[in-house]
Amino acid sequence: MSHTLLAPNGRQPTLSIQNLTFHYPDGQHALRGVSLQVAPGEKVALVGPNGAGKSTLMLHLNGLLHGDGVIEVSGLPVVKANLPIIRSQVGLVFQNPDDQLFSPTVFEDVAFGPLHMGLPEAEVRQRAARALAQVGMAGFEGRLSHHLSLGQKKRVAIATVLSMNPEILVLDEPSAGLDPRARRALINLLRELPQTMLVSTHDMMLVYELFPRTVIMDEGVVVADGATQDLLQDGALLEAHGLERPYLIAPDIKR
Repeated sequence: MSHTLLAPNGRQPTLSIQNLTFHYPDGQHALRGVSLQVAPGEKVALVGPNGAGKSTLMLHLNGLLHGDGVIEVSGLPVVKANLPIIRSQVGLVFQNPDDQLFSPTVFEDVAFGPLHMGLPEAEVRQRAARALAQVGMAGFEGRLSHHLSLGQKKRVAIATVLSMNPEILVLDEPSAGLDPRARRALINLLRELPQTMLVSTHDMMLVYELFPRTVIMDEGVVVADGATQDLLQDGALLEAHGLERPYLIAPDIKR
């Protein structure tokens, strides 16, 4: 039986997580009753110190890890029988694009998902071309993925999941290691993409610029969930959980 709650606007959430708990085999208690909902089209930042459980949470969203609790994507439970559909709906982009790019050419990487969905060749080519155009990499189809810059690789990694027409993009540290120009290009790209997003990052300026809502995790628990502007004003909250206030945010002086 589904127990999905409706998003605040009355629509079914794109992502619903209820009371998710997970232990690693060594006994580490990585997630402790995490509950979270993301509405259609919402862009949400997921922040917290290393070891907070952010990456562990993300790996549950397309069934790479399995804990106790209920996870649904557009109302569909994340269970073994649904994984082929779930993995096309949850576009998971890893921090290191080399973990995602394994084909000889850019085109083959981006076409891999649609091809293995059994789509006709014409549709595979159309999806790949559209995804590369979305990330500003049209014309790179024949390039060798391992010869690209880090910023270009990250764009192609995003294209590999966009070609699957996902409902939600789940990105882990997308700006890590980028120079200022590539980082700015990435921010502009993420701003323009229409998909629902859940993005784990330590880049608090990225959070400030791009995400209206922020979720703070620490020690496997959601410790705060609210409007980014409000949370970034709370210096004590940020300090308590190993986060820095972006330099554009002045301290809250309304005390």
